[in-house]
Amino acid sequence: MNDMPQTEARNPRTSSLDLLPSIELTGLLAGEQSEAVAAVVAVSVPLAQAVDEIAMRMASGGTLHYVGAGSSGRIAFLDASEMPPTFGTDPSLVCAHIAGGRDALTRAIEGAEDDGDAGEREIRGHVKTGDAVVGLSASGGAAFVVRALLAARETGAWTLGVTSNAGTELGAAADVAIVLNTGPEPVAGSTRLKAGTAQKVLLNTLSTATMIKLDKVYDNLMVDVVATNSKLRKRALRLVMQLVPSDEQAAAKLLESAGGRVKVAVVMGRGELTAAEARALLDSHGGSLRRALHGP
Repeated sequence: MNDMPQTEARNPRTSSLDLLPSIELTGLLAGEQSEAVAAVVAVSVPLAQAVDEIAMRMASGGTLHYVGAGSSGRIAFLDASEMPPTFGTDPSLVCAHIAGGRDALTRAIEGAEDDGDAGEREIRGHVKTGDAVVGLSASGGAAFVVRALLAARETGAWTLGVTSNAGTELGAAADVAIVLNTGPEPVAGSTRLKAGTAQKVLLNTLSTATMIKLDKVYDNLMVDVVATNSKLRKRALRLVMQLVPSDEQAAAKLLESAGGRVKVAVVMGRGELTAAEARALLDSHGGSLRRALHGP
């Protein structure tokens, strides 16, 4: 077929895959993943534009939504679920929607990606003007995702379509389309491999860059971390020790007074302020630790 999408084509580098000894098999499969990272690096310009569009909307009260089906939807849920513990965001700030609902996170839901009506209903029930919606479909033809993006645009949201094939319905439905040129899969048609890896790398990059733009990071430090376990409590303590700077005992006292919030503890320690004064100073600078410490 001349019009076969790249995600369905056979990969000449992986012919006779089933005959390879394990050492060659694993090396070949892992090596193919390098194309996934290269595909994301190649779209750095439109990806940066997307980050700016999304950050602008989120700074004004908008929500970031991911929409996907199958593997794409599961990757979307993974990225969204990591925002609260990593960057201290409200769980409602980054939302994921998957064809077939939450049951589809652990098992395949027959025909869910082809249900365009469901995609439209999902979006109309959750998306508002001023939001941003990222639709993910390796093939670019998942009706659930395509109709979701069309509905989002009608609602007044900004939309990004992410696919591994050019000239798709998803690309046409979005305000901006990013095509990840991941090439034929090691196992023909299995987009959970290179196309899926590229989607994960892209979402990691997009969400992290967006949170940096929203002042969730100081220098290269995770200063909005939510210390919900022993490892993260130790990380928060180290952050305060580094940034004040202070010894462990003093940092622990600052964190306790700050209610576990690293930014508040650092401002308290740097400026010899009370927790209330530190919170007020941060609030007056939009939550930016850099501006609170160094000015505009």
